[in-house]
Amino acid sequence: MRSVLLVIFLCIVAIAGFAQTSNPPPRNYPAPVEGDYVIANFRFHSGETLPELRIHYRTIGSPTRNGSGLVNNAVLIGHGTGGAGTQFLSPQFANVLFGPGQLLDATRYYIILPDGIGHGRSSKPSDGLHAKFPHYTYDDMVAAQYELLTKKLGVNHLRLVMGTSMGGMQTWVWGETYPDFMDALMPLASLPVEIAGRNRVWRRMAMDAIRNDPAWNSGEYKTEPLQGLTAAENLLLLAGSAPLFWQKQAPTRDAADKFY
Repeated sequence: MRSVLLVIFLCIVAIAGFAQTSNPPPRNYPAPVEGDYVIANFRFHSGETLPELRIHYRTIGSPTRNGSGLVNNAVLIGHGTGGAGTQFLSPQFANVLFGPGQLLDATRYYIILPDGIGHGRSSKPSDGLHAKFPHYTYDDMVAAQYELLTKKLGVNHLRLVMGTSMGGMQTWVWGETYPDFMDALMPLASLPVEIAGRNRVWRRMAMDAIRNDPAWNSGEYKTEPLQGLTAAENLLLLAGSAPLFWQKQAPTRDAADKFY
């Protein structure tokens, strides 16, 4: 049952609450274009550098410019922890948001969906560096996105920066770091404060569970540290789900044991 619950939870995170269907409707917006941008000698805020930092991205639509030469229709959307830009392309999400006449109609707006550092098809520890991968923060993720926009995509202004969860946290960083680069910010499921309290503690528990698994081997693991990952998965289920849902599904002790 745990694996079923995890799949349910990840689907909710990936498509922001929209349920997948076995027969998705056809795409009603322009076809996404994918690419990679490699940043040479990227310097992280930790002082570490990476000879080549790869940022994978998807774009939908085309940029337009005003009389001053500023791009006036670009929208950057950031994904949550563990996600990727592709999560916003499920028909139940994209057809509603990017379709004709919708809020971010892709025939009017230039949609940019980057994979954050450590996620999707962008550079990440599991590419081979493991624990030797540079320590990165939201500031580094935003700095890399800024380079992608300005040096690869030719975007010198954003109409909107928005994101969910971790993407929302990055939205706040965008506003602080590049306040004149966009017209508006829309951070979702996030607050401009430190990750602290229960939110920080459960994350530390998950990290400690993985690091304390002998298979972790200080990050140079030969096989996945399944014991630690299982413990982290259990914490994720508890932290990322609603108590009322659990109570309805398992209202008694026996039901809870069977449910789990």
